[in-house]
Amino acid sequence: MLLLFAMMAFGQEQPKSSKLVQFSGIITDTDSNTVVPYVTITNMSNKGIKYAANYQGYFSIIVNPGDTVVFSAVGFVSKTLVLPSVITEHQYTAMVKIKPEVVYLKAITIYPWATVEEFNKQFLSMKVADDDMALAKRNLSQRSIQGMSLTLSRDAQEISNSNYRYNFDRMMNVNMRQTNPLLNPFAWGKLMQQIFAGEKAKSEN
Repeated sequence: MLLLFAMMAFGQEQPKSSKLVQFSGIITDTDSNTVVPYVTITNMSNKGIKYAANYQGYFSIIVNPGDTVVFSAVGFVSKTLVLPSVITEHQYTAMVKIKPEVVYLKAITIYPWATVEEFNKQFLSMKVADDDMALAKRNLSQRSIQGMSLTLSRDAQEISNSNYRYNFDRMMNVNMRQTNPLLNPFAWGKLMQQIFAGEKAKSEN
């Protein structure tokens, strides 16, 4: 009886043999179902050993039934997966979906002043704008109107009036012909008289 008891105690102290399973799968995004590449896979039940999925999101690692596996990637929420404690076959596949991580950042207001002292200096030297009455008087002054008349382009009414005046003048003068002074004999005679009078004055002097 003592020998049998010792054998039973020795058998309990021996570690139980663990079954090895080939754990494979593909990691995708929960929102778009696109593969997530290079995800870090950590087996928390085996001293935190780490693996990595390939660029297509595929992974294949050796685990034991009941192991806890964590999938983590930059920009995604880490997902913990506990394998079934009983796996009949030597391989186990799963489609792992991880959720994108949304990070809300605080709003930042950028000011043009580096320090509070610089802001105080700029505020004290700031010129206060005139009221509405002062602005209206300044914009309606003769100097302001003359300056705007030289720089502002004509509006549609001014262009329409100008075109109307041009068309009216052309219509009224359609039957009038401008005479050429080179074809006017009276103009030639007057020119000759001026030339002769000038030569006569030179000869007398």
